[in-house]
Amino acid sequence: MLQPRTICATVVLLGATLVTAAAPAVAAPTTATAATAACPAGWGSGGKSATAATTASVKDVRTGRHDCYDRMVVDVPGAARADLGYAVRYVDRLYQDGSGRHIPVAGGAVLEVRVTAPAYDPETGAATYYPARAGAALPGVDVTGYRTFRDARFAGSFEGETQLGLGVRGRLPFRVLQLDGRLVIDVAHTWNAAR
Repeated sequence: MLQPRTICATVVLLGATLVTAAAPAVAAPTTATAATAACPAGWGSGGKSATAATTASVKDVRTGRHDCYDRMVVDVPGAARADLGYAVRYVDRLYQDGSGRHIPVAGGAVLEVRVTAPAYDPETGAATYYPARAGAALPGVDVTGYRTFRDARFAGSFEGETQLGLGVRGRLPFRVLQLDGRLVIDVAHTWNAAR
C-alpha cells in the first residue's frame, strides 16, 4: 500500500514534469513573431549611388539567401569602404558599357549594378574575376531556389568600372552597403517589414 508521502511526492513530480513540458510550446510563438518583425523596411526602389573609385580589383561575386532578403556581395579585396563607389538602379534593359550590346537578364525586373572597381589588373590588363565573360551567368553563382533573385549576369568591365545585371522577381526595395573589401546589395522579398 502506498504511503501518503509517496503519493504526494508522485503528484508533485508529475505536476512539475507537465509544467516543464508545456513551457516550450508557449515560448515558440513569441520567438516566431520576433523573427517576423525583424525584417527591415523603408529601403525603397529608387537608384542609389556613391561617388568614389578604387584601383583594387573585383575578385569574386557571390550570393546568399536570408529570411527577409536575397544578398549579392561583390568582393574587392584591399578596397576601403570609402573608396567603393557604385551606382545601383532598376533599368528596363541592361546594355553593356562601351559596345551598347543588350545583355538579356531573366526576371520581372533588372537591377543594374555598377561598381567603380575594375575586374582586371589595371597594370597588366589581366582578368581578376575569372572566368567571367560578358553576357554569361556569373561564375559560381546559382540563384535556383531564391525567393527574389532570378538571374545574375556579368556585363563587363570598362574604364575601371564593373557592370553586373541582377534579375529579380519584381521592382522590390533594395539597399546597398559599403564595407571594407566588399559591396553588398540586399533585395527585399516583399514591400513591407513582414516576410
